[in-house]
Amino acid sequence: METISPVIINLIIFVLAIYVGYHVVWNVTPALHTPLMAVTNAISAIVIVGAMLAAALTEGGLGKTMGTLAVALAAVNVFGGFLVTRRMLEMFKKKTPAKKEGK
Repeated sequence: METISPVIINLIIFVLAIYVGYHVVWNVTPALHTPLMAVTNAISAIVIVGAMLAAALTEGGLGKTMGTLAVALAAVNVFGGFLVTRRMLEMFKKKTPAKKEGK
């Protein structure tokens, strides 16, 4: 019996992660979007570290390119996530009434 290629195993894990991730995020109630976004930003920061390690420790050009691309995409995800989270939190701030002049 032949062994299964590691590429096929990694592809199966990748497809399952996409499937599970889609269903987990799709079923989140609106009240939990802001906390979920904050946790996602923290996970993306961890992904940046892993992508840096992948880019630094691989020997092939394709691995370094993919690692560098992963660092760039994770960084965009972190900074964009923080911008969206800040904007969402501003929606919950109480508005101060305008001051009347002349009194």
